[in-house]
Amino acid sequence: MSVGAWEPKANSDSGQESIPRALLQRYIEAAQADIPLEQHLDAGARDASWLIRLPLQRWLEESAHWDDAQLWQLIRFFTLAEQQLAGWDAGADSAVIPLAKALRQRSAPLSREQLLWIRENSDNRYLPYGPL
Repeated sequence: MSVGAWEPKANSDSGQESIPRALLQRYIEAAQADIPLEQHLDAGARDASWLIRLPLQRWLEESAHWDDAQLWQLIRFFTLAEQQLAGWDAGADSAVIPLAKALRQRSAPLSREQLLWIRENSDNRYLPYGPL
């Protein structure tokens, strides 16, 4: 009898794989659609819940590839994903937190209306700025 060691998937939270930008573009489109995410996304897009929990630094680096409006749509997507998609709950590890930080660093912080939208569409007490 032999005992093996469990090895985690390489693309999960290891931080080694690049963030798939084509998938993020689909998430932006889903956030803009006026239908539930479950209906807008295929199974592969719904199964990438590991993205919402990537480390803060990875999201700050990725945010450089997106404009302010796209970052807002990603914030919208991840806010809705936590509420609408199974396995996407992230709490204080949510991608919304570093994305909101990226906007603040650009001197383009979330507006009052955006903050209210997040509060109305999420029960995650850490959004949008993380644990204080």
